[in-house]
Amino acid sequence: MGLLERLRKEWFILGIVLVIAVARLEPAVGVKGGPLKPEITITYIAVSAIFFNSGLSLKTELADSRLHATACVFSSNFNQSCWWK
Repeated sequence: MGLLERLRKEWFILGIVLVIAVARLEPAVGVKGGPLKPEITITYIAVSAIFFNSGLSLKTELADSRLHATACVFSSNFNQSCWWK
C-alpha cells in the first residue's frame, strides 16, 4: 500500500492529528470569546451536525419506525400535559 493510498484510507485520523497540532500551536483561536465562538459553535452547531450526520446514516426502515414512535410519544406526552394543569 502506497503512502497516498494509506493517507486516503486514514483521512479521519490524519485530520484529527492535524487539528490537534494546529490547536497546540494557536490555542487563542478556540478560547471562550475567541474567533470561533465555542460557546455557540460547540453548543448548537456542532451538536446539531453530529445528530444530523447520525440520522443520515440510519437505515430507512429503522428511521420510519423510530420517527413514528417519537411522534406517538410526543403526542401522548403533549396531550397528557394539557390535561394535567
